[in-house]
Amino acid sequence: MLFLVLIGALGLQSVAYSQTKVIKRHLLAFWDFSEDAGQPRVSKSFQNDEQYHLLEGTVPIERISEGPIAKSSAYIKDSTWFYIPRGELGKLNIYGKDAAVTVVAWVKKDSEKYWQAIGGVWDETREKRQYYLFLNAASKTHHDEMKRYPTNGRIHGHISATGGKTPGQIAWISYASSDEEVATGEWAMIALAYDGKQIKVFKDGALSAHALTNPFPYEEGIFDGGEDGADFTVGANSVIGKMTNQFVGQISGLAVFDEALDEKAMRRLYRKGIGF
Repeated sequence: MLFLVLIGALGLQSVAYSQTKVIKRHLLAFWDFSEDAGQPRVSKSFQNDEQYHLLEGTVPIERISEGPIAKSSAYIKDSTWFYIPRGELGKLNIYGKDAAVTVVAWVKKDSEKYWQAIGGVWDETREKRQYYLFLNAASKTHHDEMKRYPTNGRIHGHISATGGKTPGQIAWISYASSDEEVATGEWAMIALAYDGKQIKVFKDGALSAHALTNPFPYEEGIFDGGEDGADFTVGANSVIGKMTNQFVGQISGLAVFDEALDEKAMRRLYRKGIGF
């Protein structure tokens, strides 16, 4: 019996080591928002030699000494956001037929307003959509009939192969939506992952599955926005010529990977964090 227990423990350690290795190998950028207002938020990584500076879009964004990551967070509100200019995206410019991406964020929202942008590369004004993590969309799409239904409070993972609207639709409607809601005033780890075949969204390390909305089949890949494509933004994105879809609340951590993390890796992130 002791032998079997030891074998089981070694197996669990091996799985944990494997997931940690995947997380470290594929992490492109991680921000803990520990810098003071007025300062660029600088990314960390284990193997990527590129460093990315999140700049404040308008006025300085307040730092709060609270959050699950580094006991720190940025409070985004009142038409504020972060961005990385297009020319400085480097490896964050993820695109192609076989492209894969994961975006993970530790957030506490303070509003139930519709359409709250969390992070990614998504310019609707100029039809330069690539990938983006949202909260609180006003609708969710049932993939079996490609028809939208009212919703709120969910996590949404958007991937676009065209940059523009979903073919035959008046808007972009090809996205995954969580089954669970994200409560206002509570910290949650939310994520999207795309492997070239399906878009998935996760809450607190678990796939928030729904038969018609998550996973969401999508095999077309990610749009190449070119040199004049979208910036990387956090807290808002461009729609009809202005920055909108305002996120209202705190963000304690944000991570981007060039791999679709599976549920085991997501659970480990939720329990252990990134590891810095």
